Amino acid sequence: MGTAPKALRLHVGLFGRRNAGKSALVNAIAGQPVAIVSPAPGTTTDPVEKAMELQPIGPIVLIDTAGLDDEGELGGLRVQKTEALVARTDVALVVAAAGGWGALEDALLERFQAAKVPVVAVMSQADRGAAAPELVARLKAARAQVVSTIIPSEGRAGQGIESLREAIIKAAPDGFVEPPLLLGDLVPTGGVVVLVVPIDLEAPRGRLIQAQVQVIRDALDHDAICVMARENRLADVLSALREPPALVVTDSQAFGHVSRVVPESVPLTSFSILFARVKGDLPTFADGAAAIDGLRPGDRVLVCEACTHHPIGEDIGRIKLPRWLGEHVGGELDVDVRAGRDFPDDLGPYKLIVHCGACVHSRREVLARVSRARGQGVPMTNYGVAIAKTHGILPRALAPLEGREQAPA
Repeated sequence: MGTAPKALRLHVGLFGRRNAGKSALVNAIAGQPVAIVSPAPGTTTDPVEKAMELQPIGPIVLIDTAGLDDEGELGGLRVQKTEALVARTDVALVVAAAGGWGALEDALLERFQAAKVPVVAVMSQADRGAAAPELVARLKAARAQVVSTIIPSEGRAGQGIESLREAIIKAAPDGFVEPPLLLGDLVPTGGVVVLVVPIDLEAPRGRLIQAQVQVIRDALDHDAICVMARENRLADVLSALREPPALVVTDSQAFGHVSRVVPESVPLTSFSILFARVKGDLPTFADGAAAIDGLRPGDRVLVCEACTHHPIGEDIGRIKLPRWLGEHVGGELDVDVRAGRDFPDDLGPYKLIVHCGACVHSRREVLARVSRARGQGVPMTNYGVAIAKTHGILPRALAPLEGREQAPA
C-alpha cells in the first residue's frame, strides 16, 4: 500500500479559515512535520499533499489548503486553488478554531453535503473554549461528525487525534472500506464446504444465526456446494463424501471437537475468523491473540459483542470464552462484557480486547474500534482467533487464509 497511486487513495481535505489550525492537524495526523505551522495568517499558500497510511483503513492523501478567508489578489488565487480541491475530496474536514464556526463554515458544510461528501467538523484549539452545545447539536443533526482537538504549536501530537482518526474511518465512502470475500476465494467452483453448526440454547428457534446465513449465501454466490451438520454428525458427513471437502468452517465454540475430527490435510477455520477479515482487520487480530500468553490472573479483559441478545446458559462471551482464557492463563480474569454500541472511550484499564465476529456491525465501525485500541496501545483480537489460540490450533485455523488476506481498503 505504500506505493498505491494517489488516485486509489482516500483523499482527506482540510478546509477553513486562516489560522484555524489545519496545518497543525495535518502534522498531527501524519505524525511528522508535513506542513509549516506558524501564527502568521496565510502561511499555507499552495495545497500541501501527504500520501500516508491511516491504519487500519489503508492508503490516504491528506490535503492541507489555504484559508478560504484569504485576502488580496494573491489571496484570491489561493482561494481558487482551494475551491478546486472540493471535487477531489472524499472526506472533508471543516476546521474551525475555538468559537470560530460561522457563515463561512456553514457554507462549506452545505457545499460538501450538496456534493454528497461526508464532513467531519473539527473544533480545533479546544483549550481556548469549547464549542457551544447548540452548535454541536445542529451539526450532528446535519449528519456531520464533530471532533474537538488540542494540538501543540509543533503539531506533532495532541488531544483528539485518535477521535479524529476514528471519524475519518467512519466517514470514508463504502468503496474505500470494501470488505473482502467471506469464503468465495477459499473454495473452488463446485468445491464442497462443510459448515459445522452446533445448536445451543441461544440459537434462534427455527432459524440460523446471522453469520451462518451470510456464509451460506457467499458460498452459493460463488458456486460452491454447502453441506451442513451439527458437530456430533461431522464424522458421518466426512465419511459420506467421496472426496475430502475443500474447507470446513465451524462455530468457534466447537473448535476443540471439530479439530480432532477433521484430518490435518483438510483446511479448517471458523465463522468468526472469516468475519475477522470481512468486518475487521485479521492481521491485527492475529497479532492481538499473542497477548493472551502474557495475561495473568486478575487482569482486566474487555469482551465486546455487536448484538444485544439475551444471554442464556453457557453464553460464549460471558461464560465459555472467559473460562477458556482463564484455563489458558492459569487463573480467573476480570472480564467486562459490553454489547451493542457500548464501547468504552478509555481502554487503558484493559490488557486485551476480544471482539465478536460483528456480523451485525459495519466494517467501518469495527475498524474504528481497532483504530481506537491501536491508538491506546491495547491489543485486540476476536472470538474465533482467541478461541483457536486457547485451544492450541491458531496456526491451523489461520492457514486457509494465508496468502489470501486482503488488507483494509
